[in-house]
Amino acid sequence: MTRALPALISSRTHSLVAASGERACYRFFEFFTAQIRNPHTRRAYARAAQEFFAWLEAHGVTQLTAIESVHVAAYIEQLQKARSAPTAKLRLAALKHLFDWLVIGQIMPTNPAAAVRGPRHIVRRGKTPVLDPAEARQLLDAIDTSTVIGLRDRALIGLMVYSFARIGAAIGMQVEDVYTQNRRLWVRLHEKGGKQHAMPCHHNLEAYLHAYLDGAGLANQPKALLFQSYSRSTGQLTGNPLPQANAYAMIQRRAQAADITTRVGNHTFRATGVTAYLKNGGTLERAAQMANHASTRTTQLYDRRAEEVTLDEVERVLI
Repeated sequence: MTRALPALISSRTHSLVAASGERACYRFFEFFTAQIRNPHTRRAYARAAQEFFAWLEAHGVTQLTAIESVHVAAYIEQLQKARSAPTAKLRLAALKHLFDWLVIGQIMPTNPAAAVRGPRHIVRRGKTPVLDPAEARQLLDAIDTSTVIGLRDRALIGLMVYSFARIGAAIGMQVEDVYTQNRRLWVRLHEKGGKQHAMPCHHNLEAYLHAYLDGAGLANQPKALLFQSYSRSTGQLTGNPLPQANAYAMIQRRAQAADITTRVGNHTFRATGVTAYLKNGGTLERAAQMANHASTRTTQLYDRRAEEVTLDEVERVLI
C-alpha cells in the first residue's frame, strides 16, 4: 500500500504514518486520492505534509498520536520567518484538513492544528503583473503567424486576454469547446470545481481562433485538444496536451521577442483583460461574472486602475 502513495510523499513522510499502523497508512493515502480531487491542491498539500513530517522527525516526533498543537505552532512560527505569509497559511490549512481527515477516521484523537492561528495577511491589490493595453497589443502583433505554432500561441494568449480565461481552463479545452451560437463564436471553459463557463468571443479573438483552427486543420476534429504541444522536428501539432509549464515558457519567449519589459506569466493576461475592461467603463459585477469569480472581492484584486492614479500623482512632484 505504501508504494502506491503519491509521488510527492517521500518515504520519510509516510514512515511516520506507517508507525501508526496499516489503517493509518490507508487513511493517509485515501486523503490524497479520494478526498483531494484537484491535482494542484493535491500537490501543494502533499508538499506541506512532507515538509512538516520531516520537521517532526528532526525534532524527535515519530508517532502521529504524539503530535501536539505546540509542534504545529512552532513549525508555522519557524516557517513564517523563512517563507511568505500566504505560504504559511497554505501549509497550515493543509495540515488542518489532513488531521481532520485522520480524526474522522479515528487515527488521531484530536486535531493538533485546529487551535493554531495562521499569520495575518490582508491583500487589497493583487501582485500579478498587468500589461498596459498597448503592451498587450504589441505582444500579440509581434507573433509570427506564418506557422502553426504562431497561430496557436496568438490564439492562446488572445483567449486569456479577451475571455479572462485561466491557463488551466484554456489548455484543457477541446475543439468542440469553440462553437457558434447566435452567429457569434463562443468558448466553453471548464473551470475549477467542475464548473463550466461560456463566453462570447471578442471580434479579435474570433479572428485568432478561426485562423488557428483553419491553419492547424483542427476544425473537423471536435474531440481533439484545442491547444496541443508542438514537434519541432515535424513542424506539426502532436495531439498531446500543452503542459502549463510549456505555456509559461512560451509566454516568456514571446514577451522577450516583443521587447516587453514587464515581467509576465500565465495569469498576467487574465488580469490584463479584467483591468482593460474596467478602464473602458465595464462594471465590477460584470467583470466578476465574465471572470467566473464567486465574489467581486476576488475581481478587485485584478483591478489596477488605481495604479495609474498613483503614477499621475507621482509625476506632480516637480523638483
